[in-house]
Amino acid sequence: MDATRRPGLSNPHLALLVFLVAEIMLFAALVSSYLIFQSGEASWPPADLPRLPLGITTANTLGLVLSAVTLWRSLSALKAGRQGSFRGLLAATAALGVLFLAVQGLEWARLVHHGLTLQAGMYGGIFYALVGLHALHVLGAVVFLLEVLRRALAGRYGPGAIAPSLCGIYWIFVVVLWIGLFGLVYLPWRS
Repeated sequence: MDATRRPGLSNPHLALLVFLVAEIMLFAALVSSYLIFQSGEASWPPADLPRLPLGITTANTLGLVLSAVTLWRSLSALKAGRQGSFRGLLAATAALGVLFLAVQGLEWARLVHHGLTLQAGMYGGIFYALVGLHALHVLGAVVFLLEVLRRALAGRYGPGAIAPSLCGIYWIFVVVLWIGLFGLVYLPWRS
């Protein structure tokens, strides 16, 4: 065996990769459904439904993108052995994730109050399927972040730790996925 050859993916990284491919296929199916429903309608989104909150969702999206930066910086700090920075930036990432979910929850409550419900035709159903499923993924990622943070506070991670790396990959996945969903679902509402 060549001494300079680097090993392949670790088993946990390979498992995460397989999981992410399955998730991409799931979201691809939902996005395809959204596009098919959209192409069959004369007016999309339906004119009788409330407008999506573009301003607050744009700000919320920027907060989620910022969380990807704080996460990347936290992993860099871990590799450099700067435990305090790693923990602080990881906590900031989790806080931004919780904020994203809270703002989305408030948006949905407002939209439901104004008539955009699951029963509001195909648009309401596919809207909540897409953004709701994404929110569940963010919730799972926040739980993962908080567990990694709990262990980090106990001093359990060194520069080569696998769990923070896996958490980082998954977090970046939910951030990039949201950018795509935001562009697909929210931007068509612009006047």
